[in-house]
Amino acid sequence: MNKNIIYISVALIVGLLAGFLLFGGDSADKATNNTKDNHEHSEEIASNQMWTCSMHPQIMKKEPGDCPICGMDLILAETGASGLNANELKMTDNAMALANIQTSVVGQGQMGGNTLKLSGKIKANEESNAVQVTYFGGRIEKLHVNSTGERVGAGQRLATIYSPELVAAQQELLTASSLKESQPALYKAVRNKLKLWKLSEKQINAIESAGKVQENFPVFATVSGTVTQKMVEEGDYLKQGQTLYKIANLNTVWAEFDAYENQIASLKKGQTIKVTANAYRNEVFDAKVSFIDPLLNSATRTVVVRSVLQNKKDLFKPGMFVEGVIEGSQTSTENTASVPSTAVMWTGERSIVYIKTNPNEAIFEMREVLLGNSNGDSYTILEGLQNGDEVVTNGTFTVDAAAQLQGKKSMMNATGGKTMTGHEGHLGMQEDSSVENVDKTNHSEMKERIAVSGEFQNQLKQVFDEYILLKDALVNDNAKTAQQAGKQISQSVKKVDMKLLSDEKAHNHWMTIQKELKTSASAVENSSEIAIQRGHFKHLSAHMISSVQLFGINKNVYIQFCPMADNNKGAYWISLEKEVRNPYYGETMATCGEVKATVK
Repeated sequence: MNKNIIYISVALIVGLLAGFLLFGGDSADKATNNTKDNHEHSEEIASNQMWTCSMHPQIMKKEPGDCPICGMDLILAETGASGLNANELKMTDNAMALANIQTSVVGQGQMGGNTLKLSGKIKANEESNAVQVTYFGGRIEKLHVNSTGERVGAGQRLATIYSPELVAAQQELLTASSLKESQPALYKAVRNKLKLWKLSEKQINAIESAGKVQENFPVFATVSGTVTQKMVEEGDYLKQGQTLYKIANLNTVWAEFDAYENQIASLKKGQTIKVTANAYRNEVFDAKVSFIDPLLNSATRTVVVRSVLQNKKDLFKPGMFVEGVIEGSQTSTENTASVPSTAVMWTGERSIVYIKTNPNEAIFEMREVLLGNSNGDSYTILEGLQNGDEVVTNGTFTVDAAAQLQGKKSMMNATGGKTMTGHEGHLGMQEDSSVENVDKTNHSEMKERIAVSGEFQNQLKQVFDEYILLKDALVNDNAKTAQQAGKQISQSVKKVDMKLLSDEKAHNHWMTIQKELKTSASAVENSSEIAIQRGHFKHLSAHMISSVQLFGINKNVYIQFCPMADNNKGAYWISLEKEVRNPYYGETMATCGEVKATVK
């Protein structure tokens, strides 16, 4: 029995040892490999993490340490924690709804493999244009056609003129008439002189029959058409041959389209072009290509393609946007795309859009694009987008403002990682709390600013002045005065005349900014709680900063920043003084914040 027990024990030990040798080594290796893999994975995650400062979110570093501005310990950036790329931003469903942010999927610029689509405008047919002149000098006593757009017919009275020359010529006629038997050559010469001044036989005979001089003489139209420009006013003194009106015959008009270099080879005179207008979406008008410009526009890299449209029903108005489609034209436009004009923001040198990078979440990222020609409410995108990309088409400025506040790439900051700073940003802003340092490099600001009239700047300055009143009211913790300032901003924003913006991109920018300013100012006006007013003031400030940077107000201003505002998310505002007076905290923390930049 004892021997059997010993044998069984030995066999059991041998079996355990064999099992370890067969399977234990692999398990140990696997454990070692798993530990190694986990270590390498951790290193990979760590390499993608970014570190930032809670007080200065523009600081972004690849390793932990101290903030170079305030000395605080750096913390992990939110982007690394949330899985977003460095320049992606995520918006809440509530923010999306409040800003009415809408997106659409990019469509192709080419309608089909053998179809060419062109954009253009209606112009007056220059071959039918004419000017109405006066054939004798004098003073305008009465204008019978007083505005552009009026139709005139040949023989219609346009004006009544007092002409000393014509008075003298009539007196000569009456004298020569009494001598026509003895001096027929003189009589004939005087009548011919009046005919050269476009007086008819009937008018000359009437003067001769009446036997007296007519002081005020009518001027009749020599052509039919529509007055496109009135050149004179009542009481003006005219020289012989001076223009009274410019008149266009709009029975036919030109449709002029822009074609790119890669489309020229597909164009030929006589091709049928199907024309549609924004005003008549359900109608198609057939025309022929009558002219292809032999000269290429070096700035836009396009040539003009023209067709003549019949316009006897007066459907087409000069300046109207149209589209033309030429069937059977093989072109290489697969890389072009078309987006609504509301999707594009323009800084003078860069054109940008915001794309939705995740179809299931509100995650956005800025992308620079190369613009082609515009067609009313859309732009052709030559580079930067492709079919299937989803772009923001409404609320673009709101998304951009959110990107600015989070230090992402934005219209004002081409590289991201720093908030409203650097030469690469809009208007030459610098990452420095010292305004003097900013001023040294701020001479580059006018390079990207959109040129607008002084009158528009003055109207925008009125809005800005009332914005400053709102800022001061919040500094003084005065909710009632803030409400009044919000109301004044709303009224002044409505008075800004968009017609003063001749540039289409400037017009589109202001139209979007104006909407956002109205919304925020009205929200301040309708709230009596200062905490809520300050929340809307942050949004208002973002768009006020954009408008001042883009258009200017003929005054130096300072962009200031409080990192603790809005639950430590940070917020900007504009001030006329370098001294910080915080509108987000008032007297509680009046001097909290710093000057980030100056805009000249």
